[in-house]
Order: sequence, then structure tokens, then C-alpha cells
Amino acid sequence: MPSSPAVHPQPPQPDDAPSTERLGRHDFAYVADVGVRWSDMDAFGHINHARMVTLMEEARIAWLLSAGEDHAPLITSAMIVHVDIRYQAQLRHDDSPLRIGMWIRGFRSVDFTIGYEIRSAGAEADSRPACVASTQMAVVDIEKHTLRRLTPAEKDYLSAWSRGLVAGG
Repeated sequence: MPSSPAVHPQPPQPDDAPSTERLGRHDFAYVADVGVRWSDMDAFGHINHARMVTLMEEARIAWLLSAGEDHAPLITSAMIVHVDIRYQAQLRHDDSPLRIGMWIRGFRSVDFTIGYEIRSAGAEADSRPACVASTQMAVVDIEKHTLRRLTPAEKDYLSAWSRGLVAGG
């Protein structure tokens, strides 16, 4: 069983109030160091694509669970709609742990998108990421099994973790 990712959350806002400022262009809302397992490798010694999705999931879950009880309705109702991954360099077991930086790329009335930059934890923070990715998450009414709208409080929370975002929808 893999250990939990090491996390590097950004400092919380006083009283958990959303900031009126957005993240800087290169800032992350949350950073997790996720260990690579031998079983994550493909026959060529690279991290397998399906396993990369799992490593991203481990980092994303650590971030979402760190939000606390106030944001539980948002977190527990979010479901994956789309995942996009673009590889810019090889990642191997020797690159473990992976440092996965995340932020909110955008949101609309019923969904939000998480952006990712993935590097070896030993890489310089301003180096080109080996992988850039996004996960689109829709929010649903769990009892009715239908999409639901983001609340104003949820939009404020998501805005606090965005990079100069202008919300739509």
C-alpha cells in the first residue's frame, strides 16, 4: 500500500476566508510529492500513462481533502468529466517522488478544472514541467444524480485558488 503523498499546501487565508487576490501566474494552490512505485513503470521504463492518472489522483485527493468540512459538499459531489495529459519529457522511477503542483484553471456554472504541472521533486521549481495536465470536475446533486450549480461560496473558494481567473457561466 503506498504511503500518503507529502504535501506542501499554500498558507491558508486568515479564518479560511477567500483571498481577493488570485495566485500569481506560476503559483500553485497545492503541491504534493507523490512516490512512484515500480508497478507504475511500463516496459520501456517510463511511468505508464494510466498510472500517471492515478498519481495525479493521489495528489488531487490530498488537496481536495485538505479543504475541510466547510467545503465537503463541493468535494464529495465532484466527479471527473475529462482528463487531459501532455508529456513534455520522460518521467522514470528515478524521478521519484514526483512534485505535482495544482491550481484551479477555471470554473463555470456546474464544473471546474484543475491544472497540474508535474516534475521530479529534484527539479528546479521554475524548470519546464515534464507533464502538464488538467482534470475537469462536474458537481452533481448526489441524491438526484443530476448536475448542480456551484454555489457563490464554492465559486469564491475556487477563485481563491486560481491564477487570475475570470469565471464564466
